[in-house]
Amino acid sequence: MKTKTKTSATQILYGIDLGGTKIEGIVLEKTSTDFKVIERLRIPTEQQKGYHHILQQIETLTRELEQKCGVAITSLGIGTPGTLDPKTETLKNSNTVCLNGKPIRYDLEKRLGLPIKIANDANCFALAEATLGSVPETVPGAEVVFGVIMGTGVGGGVVVHGKSLQGKHGIGGEWGHNFLDASGGDCYCGRKGCVETIISGTALERFYEQKSGNRKTLKAIMELYRTENDPNAKATVARLLDYFGKGIASIINILDPQAIVLGGGVGNIDLLYTEGVASVRRHIFNDTLETEFLKPKLGDSAGVFGAAILTA
Repeated sequence: MKTKTKTSATQILYGIDLGGTKIEGIVLEKTSTDFKVIERLRIPTEQQKGYHHILQQIETLTRELEQKCGVAITSLGIGTPGTLDPKTETLKNSNTVCLNGKPIRYDLEKRLGLPIKIANDANCFALAEATLGSVPETVPGAEVVFGVIMGTGVGGGVVVHGKSLQGKHGIGGEWGHNFLDASGGDCYCGRKGCVETIISGTALERFYEQKSGNRKTLKAIMELYRTENDPNAKATVARLLDYFGKGIASIINILDPQAIVLGGGVGNIDLLYTEGVASVRRHIFNDTLETEFLKPKLGDSAGVFGAAILTA
């Protein structure tokens, strides 16, 4: 394969976003001032075929990207569901359960012959938005950024001085499993009352069903809140806003970020940026709230962009 040359001011970055249903790959050209997408490809994960098949899918996608771009890979960034344990070097807390307990970085480095950097998908989301998403446009020079994912579950990522913060146990940013309130009930992690059990989309739908006896999507619940006098929808939204304020206030009290980016389906709810922020203001340990709350710019692309940026 012929390889292209590049100037010292230019980097070619390869990233993989490993999802439960699809694996997305990207190639970015990084200059001193910008990022340019060279290639993007997706293939199915097919997790039902097991761990070694997923490794094969990642290799297939990586080789195809390399072939299409004609630029030899020198390192690869991968965003994963779950976290690589710094002590055991195996993946943990992944909802693609066949990955748990597996030395995925070691196995891929051996298979591909490349150095690989791995981060949780929420950390990749935060890194992408902090680097080339909504943050530099609105809060240029932000030193600390917290990226929130509120969807089926709740996760988060911390970026400090442009670098993803993994932490001693590899769980930096995992605010979704902080205790919030016992009314959330049992969490899949084995604990009770986690943030995820209260303000995830799944938890809000469950709360509405418990109040009304009817099962509805969060989108339908929000429509009822806006257009009808549905007391159960109002109670569900009130619960979201109240606990969003309490949960985010704990993050601000510890990290005091310049910006918080809200991703995931729940993060699309506009009320979070008005009444939700007002709720945060009531609970932080300060007289004023100066933190910027931002909508993500990169959408579903954030994870794969962040994976590539891991290697910059």
